[in-house]
Amino acid sequence: MQLSDFDTSPNLVSLFLDRADRLGDEPMLWARRDKVWQSLSWAEAARQVCLIAEALRARGLGPGDRVMLVSENRPEWCLADLGIMAAGCVTVPAYTTNIERDHLHILNNSGARAVIVSSAKLAKPLIPALTQTNTAEMLFSIEAIPHAQEGSFSWHQWSDLLEGDAAQARSAVDARIAAIGRTDLACIIYTSGTGGAPRGVRQHHGAILCNVDGAARIIAEDFGWEKEVFLSFLPLSHAYEHTGGQFLPIGLGAQIYYAESLEKLSANIEDVRPTIMVVVPRLFELLRTRIIKQVEKQGKLPGKLLDLAVAIGGRKMAGKRRIIDFPLDFIVGKALRPKIRAKFGGRIKALVSGGAPLSPEIGTFFDAMGLTLLQGYGQTEAAPVISCNRPRDGIRMDTVGAPLRGVELRIAEDGELLVRGELVTQGYWANDAETARALQNGWLHTGDIGHLDEKGRIKITDRKKDMIVNDKGDNVSPQKIQSMLTLQPEIAQAMVLGDKRPHIVGLIVPDDEWAQEWAKSHDETGNMAALQENAEFRAAVREAIDRVNAQLSVIEKVRQFAFADEPFTIENEEMTPSLKVRRHKLVERYGERLDALYRS
Repeated sequence: MQLSDFDTSPNLVSLFLDRADRLGDEPMLWARRDKVWQSLSWAEAARQVCLIAEALRARGLGPGDRVMLVSENRPEWCLADLGIMAAGCVTVPAYTTNIERDHLHILNNSGARAVIVSSAKLAKPLIPALTQTNTAEMLFSIEAIPHAQEGSFSWHQWSDLLEGDAAQARSAVDARIAAIGRTDLACIIYTSGTGGAPRGVRQHHGAILCNVDGAARIIAEDFGWEKEVFLSFLPLSHAYEHTGGQFLPIGLGAQIYYAESLEKLSANIEDVRPTIMVVVPRLFELLRTRIIKQVEKQGKLPGKLLDLAVAIGGRKMAGKRRIIDFPLDFIVGKALRPKIRAKFGGRIKALVSGGAPLSPEIGTFFDAMGLTLLQGYGQTEAAPVISCNRPRDGIRMDTVGAPLRGVELRIAEDGELLVRGELVTQGYWANDAETARALQNGWLHTGDIGHLDEKGRIKITDRKKDMIVNDKGDNVSPQKIQSMLTLQPEIAQAMVLGDKRPHIVGLIVPDDEWAQEWAKSHDETGNMAALQENAEFRAAVREAIDRVNAQLSVIEKVRQFAFADEPFTIENEEMTPSLKVRRHKLVERYGERLDALYRS
């Protein structure tokens, strides 16, 4: 297998089948079932993909037909995705957190003719949506769905897709995909909707292959391309995991393990011992908090070593290391880092952060713990990776690295980043107006503001549409302030506002564990609503905000704040499935409360 394969592969299915033919009976996909990790070989995966493709064709699906896929991360997700593409159809992934309204929007907008769903639980909000649309003709369920009823669509079991002659199916697939080129549509990925209704981003085969090529070169050239092991955790319906957690490991001939859940993620990491993990910043924040608390419980000395490691790491990133730092770093490395690395399985090459901005302090922390953290940047419209930090270029946590191979970057007069290349989408599905806005003269207008440093690395300032412009015309980055606030032990989540206002105000979700400890030490009830009415509790949170304010300019300081009624979650629609805050949802819910802060 060579890096040049990514340039020469005509489509994603061809890339997969080439890897399967070479790797044969070696394990490809892993899932934990009945408390045991069970694998599916490359050869068996290829057999099932071809059978799925021919079964879909036999039921009347043809070139360009859309097939919606609703499933948690599991081997069948990958098999279905590749099978759909091998049939000449187009995959339409949908989040497992979607409610009936979300499913109906995607079904109507995409015109999906078929749907594959994993379980009765996920079918529950899906079925009512299916009954309201006339586009979907058939439903396939990976697991048995009791009390299945005939409606405007027909029901089929997953096993129905795996029937037939495997040799004939492979021959038919080989003939079909010979006509599928890099510009042909592979999937329609609906954005997670931080600012409104999700739009269907058209991703062609070449766009994802271009991404895989750029990312694979970083792994091969900076770390060495070996027998890689990925642990898939982020939703595969998100472009970041779809490319980085599925097609990148396929291209590398790597093994993919599917994590069981967020609660079992730490145990899965120690068990699987991945070499590469694709993660979002929010998860890094949670892992950092967990590590700090675990170390502090071990006593004063480990806590001091942790503080020392972080201080040395900060000076290293700033290029201000002292001579004494080198022997101190060696001591910390021997005493602390092996234990931390063991928590990540002991053979991790890189933790890759993307999907949202990463606080430089978080990156510095993990680097100080002896873990290589690479921050990437991109968006669904770019399949999705545009740039990534590389060790060989020198990692700066306040940048997102240089553009990947095949990515052309230009900065507009107003600071907006413009991108061109094979990775760029061909437009939004059934939305010419938005396509014309995002794609102009071949350039993707990212909506992000930034500039290049002296080494050509991208430094993102903020989202163009999220940038706060106060009543004096000053620009303020909400992402920067929010990231700094959530680094405080008292604060779990935060959102700041101040557009066309005289100053910044914040919406705060206190850290529950800290709040319970505070309540216990003050003989107060642990009820969060009651605590938020307590003046001393409020003062403690205010103190945390003021620590952040001390590091901010006058126009960035958070003058006043209000408490949120509950944490921001995917379930209450205040976070996207990739754990980004949905600002418009929070403004809808708390707008009056925040406006009142300006009148008090």
